[in-house]
Amino acid sequence: MEHKTALITGASRGIGRAIALKFAAKGYDLAITASKSAHELAATAEEIRAMHVACRPFLADASSYEAMQEVFAQLGRDWGTPTILVNNAGIAALGLFTDQTPSGYGRIIAVNLLSVMHCCHLAVPGMVRRGAGRILNISSIWGICGASCEAAYSAAKSGVNGFTRALAKELAPSGIAVNALACGVVDTGMNREELNEEELTTLTQEIPAGRMASPQEAADAAWQLVNSPAYLTGQVIALDGGFV
Repeated sequence: MEHKTALITGASRGIGRAIALKFAAKGYDLAITASKSAHELAATAEEIRAMHVACRPFLADASSYEAMQEVFAQLGRDWGTPTILVNNAGIAALGLFTDQTPSGYGRIIAVNLLSVMHCCHLAVPGMVRRGAGRILNISSIWGICGASCEAAYSAAKSGVNGFTRALAKELAPSGIAVNALACGVVDTGMNREELNEEELTTLTQEIPAGRMASPQEAADAAWQLVNSPAYLTGQVIALDGGFV
C-alpha cells in the first residue's frame, strides 16, 4: 500500500491545525510547518502523534524558498514527495492600502501567494514522477470579490485562485488535481486578532448563514476536496455561508 503522507503549511493553529488533525484521524502521516509559533506547532504535533500516526514538525517560513527546499529535502529522504500538499500558510493586515509600507504589503504577498508557488514548485516534480497527487490551496472569498482595507491580502488570494486554475491545467495530464478552498469568515485566532468583537458582530450579520464557519468545517471541506475524483480540478470552491 502507498504510504499516505501530507504536508500542511501554517498548521500550528486555526484552519491549518484543524486540517492536520482531520488528516491524522484518517491515518495520514503528516509534515506540518509554522513560521514562528514553535510552542503551538509542537503541541499540534503531539496531538497528531496521539492518533498513532507519524508527525514531522518544521519551524520554517513557507515564503522562503530555501527554507521549504530544506523541508522537502528532509521529507524526500524519509518519505518521498508528500501524497498531498495543503498550502495554508497566510497572514492578514487591516488598513488603508496607502497607509501600508512596500515591505508590509510585500510580506503579505510573499506569505499568502509566493509560499503557495514555492511549495508547488518543490512538490510537483515528485508528484509527476509518481503520476498522482493532490494539491489544495487555502484561499479566501476576498480573492474572489475583494475586501476594503485588505487590498494586498485580496490581491494575494486572487493570485492564489488564478495560479490554482492555471497549474491545474498543466498537471491534469499527469493525474494531479489542483483546487482551492476559498474560505469566508472562519472563527480563527487570526480573525479575532485583526477584528474586535463589534467588527466581528457586524461582519457576521452580513453572512446569510448568520455565523462564522468553524475551523473544523473548513477541515471537513478540505478533506472532501482532496478526496474528490481527479477529474475535479482547477476549481475555487467558496466556503462562505452564502456570503458571496
